[in-house]
Amino acid sequence: MSKVSYYTAEGLKKLREELNYLKDIERPKASQAIAEARDKGDLSENAEYDAAKESQGLLELKIAKMEEVLANARLIDESQLDTSKVLVLSTVKLKNVANGMQMKYTLVAESEADLKTGKISVSSPIGKGLLGKSVGEIAEIQVPNGVMKMEILEISRD
Repeated sequence: MSKVSYYTAEGLKKLREELNYLKDIERPKASQAIAEARDKGDLSENAEYDAAKESQGLLELKIAKMEEVLANARLIDESQLDTSKVLVLSTVKLKNVANGMQMKYTLVAESEADLKTGKISVSSPIGKGLLGKSVGEIAEIQVPNGVMKMEILEISRD
């Protein structure tokens, strides 16, 4: 059974672009590499041919997996999201109760997570700990070195 994934319009667009690149650019390159290797003679002793066939197989597997992800992708309607609780696409301002440090994260689908831009996955420990919480609540988040307590200061949609 396939897992449904939720994406923003931007994330879905990136996924489609990557799939189209693999199909339109990489697939013809792989076929060309096989044709060139085949032209070099005896296939039973042609390592270049074997490598090209294996590369094509891996590419086709990647394309098939991406098509499956795209088939199970759902676009999130941001206008319908509730801002009273932390959900996917919530931008959450947090304060670490232990050291008073403040941070801001946007919860996104796993495939769109990018810590450099402040986007964390809803399936990460912090993401799971924040889901469903409201402003003023303390989220106890299980991390590898124990339990981290984070106070939710603000929930918004950016």
